[in-house]
Amino acid sequence: MWDEAFPSFLIGLREGLEAGLIVSILVATLVRFDRRGRLPQVWTGVAAAVVVSLSFGAVLTFTAANLSGHAQEAFGGVLSLIAVGFVTAMVFWMRRSARSLSAEIRSKVEASLAMGAGALVLTSFLAVAREGLETSLFLWTNVRTAGESTGPLIGAAVGLVLAAGLCWGLYRRALRMNLTRFFTITGAGLIVIAAGVLGYGLRDLQESGLVGGSTSYAFDLSGHLDAQSWYATLVQGTLNLTVTMTVLQVVAYVAYLCIVMTLFLQGVRAGQAAPTTERTAEKTEATATEKAAETPAPAASGRPRWVLPAALVAVPAVVAGAVIAVSDGKKDSAATVAVSEQECGKGFTAPLPGQQVFQMHNTGDKVSEVYLVNPASGAVYGEVEGLAPGTTRALTATIGTGDYAWRCVPTGGRSVTSASVHVTGGTEVKAVKPVGDDDLGGPLDAYKDYVTKGLATLMTQSQKLQADIHGGDLATARADWLTAHLQYASLGAAYGTFADLDGKIDGRADGLPDKTADPGFTGFLRLEYGLWHGQSAAELTPVADGLARDVATLVHDFPTQDFDPADLPLRAHEILENTLQFELTGDTDMGSGTSLATTQANLAGTQELLTLLQPLLDDRDPQVLVRVNAGMKRVGDLVAAARTADGWTPVDKLSADARRQLNGATGQLLEDLSPIPALLEIRKAA
Repeated sequence: MWDEAFPSFLIGLREGLEAGLIVSILVATLVRFDRRGRLPQVWTGVAAAVVVSLSFGAVLTFTAANLSGHAQEAFGGVLSLIAVGFVTAMVFWMRRSARSLSAEIRSKVEASLAMGAGALVLTSFLAVAREGLETSLFLWTNVRTAGESTGPLIGAAVGLVLAAGLCWGLYRRALRMNLTRFFTITGAGLIVIAAGVLGYGLRDLQESGLVGGSTSYAFDLSGHLDAQSWYATLVQGTLNLTVTMTVLQVVAYVAYLCIVMTLFLQGVRAGQAAPTTERTAEKTEATATEKAAETPAPAASGRPRWVLPAALVAVPAVVAGAVIAVSDGKKDSAATVAVSEQECGKGFTAPLPGQQVFQMHNTGDKVSEVYLVNPASGAVYGEVEGLAPGTTRALTATIGTGDYAWRCVPTGGRSVTSASVHVTGGTEVKAVKPVGDDDLGGPLDAYKDYVTKGLATLMTQSQKLQADIHGGDLATARADWLTAHLQYASLGAAYGTFADLDGKIDGRADGLPDKTADPGFTGFLRLEYGLWHGQSAAELTPVADGLARDVATLVHDFPTQDFDPADLPLRAHEILENTLQFELTGDTDMGSGTSLATTQANLAGTQELLTLLQPLLDDRDPQVLVRVNAGMKRVGDLVAAARTADGWTPVDKLSADARRQLNGATGQLLEDLSPIPALLEIRKAA
């Protein structure tokens, strides 16, 4: 948590100290000139500034919550760039003003005392509100970057509390601080952090589609570094540098850091060259302030003194409360919606744009699925599956401009679609185009042909392996074993249809009473164990005969076996999930050291499946395969690097760094593959 808290701690400390110093100077000036009766006006302005800052943060939060996913990315990206601009301006302003800040504020107090109560309230309000608004914006950006609020909020709170303590000590003259040095050091730190926020903001804009280059990577270290490791988390939390960054992010980060840091440090050196002149000017202004303080304040007008202070505090609070109330009203405006054959969609009225939570209540007597759909295209915006009679479950969906209707699908009943409503005033919201059995029919038939041809090849190879062992040529048998085993591994998406034959052909010894000596241990892995553990041809002959027999049975049975089309999208993820669990741990290595060769075959099987599913995926989310193909190449390159002139490197012989890179890249690839089953899930709404 502390890595996510540090940037907010630094901004809280610096901005808090700036605001605290301003307030301290205001208070000290009034006390020094015996105007204690005007202190409530200062505190009124400070309170109004705090309320405005908190209101600003609330408005940002609730505005973002009611936007679609792409709009949220764009909103966050734009505000990140604005935050960078504010922080940059603040750093340079404080570098120039650190020495003359006291004299400048005293001169403003002088003018305010001459103008009356409202002017002093406004002076303190403007002085503190600037720091408060900057803090709110930068803190909101940090929370968005971190993905959670606890760490950044704790960091900001600690920084503000520490700043308040330092200001109190300075005011009571219990502390002495070189403020110029303090603001120089923290300014340099904030410039580094702001460079990271700039890169993060640009990435948001790229993901929203407003800025191009989202797939043009400057570097991708996901195959070399674990993004979840403590050091990667530390760097990402404090500097906003990630293991994968685009060209635009890197160019912007380096350019901003070089240019802004250079200008900042040059200004620091220039400021150190002429401190005497500034101190003389400060003394002169202080003397003028003391003389002006002797001038009596003008008489108050007939307006009650409390009106302006009360308005400054109340108006921002009321405005923020109204924004929040409207946002909450949007979320709660949708009444409970009925789900049944007779009452599908009852209670549904046109919702307001933004994120909505609908309470779906099954008023029928059958378990139902319910979908929020575009009635024209059938595209799905949200769904609830398995809603039991008499129960209520929440369905959250983002509403944009367009037509919406409910589609209720009771188990064993007929599908019913409610009347549609039209929503205006929102952004475009991307829905998931539903997939039916017919949509997967073509890819399924093509994959069956691929498996049928692959099994025919496998039968020929297993018979060749059988002949090698019958002839006692174990050296050739080892080479032919690998060829046949890789052929079988490339058929990974069909495993679920092979039933018990898969266990006989490629089953592991895990779970068997006698492990590798158990009679139930058969097939490729049993042959591997014998071929690489010195067993004789006579001992391996029955194993080879059994393997050839089981493959022949599979070739005969496969055309008549059921292949659920819904399994295709699932297998796109599960093949490599099993690879990570078994091959990359060495669990299935029975002595040949070729687990990485099997991994390569699994990649080939997955690629074949993805090629068949590509038209459906491109029609729903074209970026999925862009990420997946990049990940497949990363893993494939790492696996290929493990093959030398002498053969495949066993998994347990890989260097720690190479193994970490391979596991990390495979894990990331699985993350990239994970949306595919949901995108291509067969929905009854289709």
